[in-house]
Amino acid sequence: MAENFFFIFLFILGGFLMLTVILGIAKILRPQKPSEEKGATYESGEETEGSAFVSFNIRFYVIAIIFLLFEVELVFLFPWGIVFGDEALIAESEGQWAWYAISEMFIFIFVLALGLLYAWREGHLDWVKPDTSQKKFESKVPLEAYKVINEKYR
Repeated sequence: MAENFFFIFLFILGGFLMLTVILGIAKILRPQKPSEEKGATYESGEETEGSAFVSFNIRFYVIAIIFLLFEVELVFLFPWGIVFGDEALIAESEGQWAWYAISEMFIFIFVLALGLLYAWREGHLDWVKPDTSQKKFESKVPLEAYKVINEKYR
């Protein structure tokens, strides 16, 4: 059994050795002409505007998480469907586990449906455009004070 690990070790060692040799040869042969343009973020000629850290609407994340949740849970339905699609397998077990498996799957699907209903009722599946209209600013400062300030700095 130890000789199997020895061959695996040799294979990994050979891979690292080949990688090191290939990268070393590439470093020797490639031209090295650094410039300001090559050091820039993009070589397309366009300067970046603003920050890369923009805030996305939280709905994108919620929809993605719900999608992943249902996709992962859907994976559990495939083996069940394959087993119950094979009539010979059901006949072989003489139905002793059939009702148990069917009831378990209906409970599983019921829990999925409850999760979908909850997400729907909470409004996570609605895609409504946000209200971007400007609300009227209400100040507690009297208008006479603004008039005095505006006249003073005119």
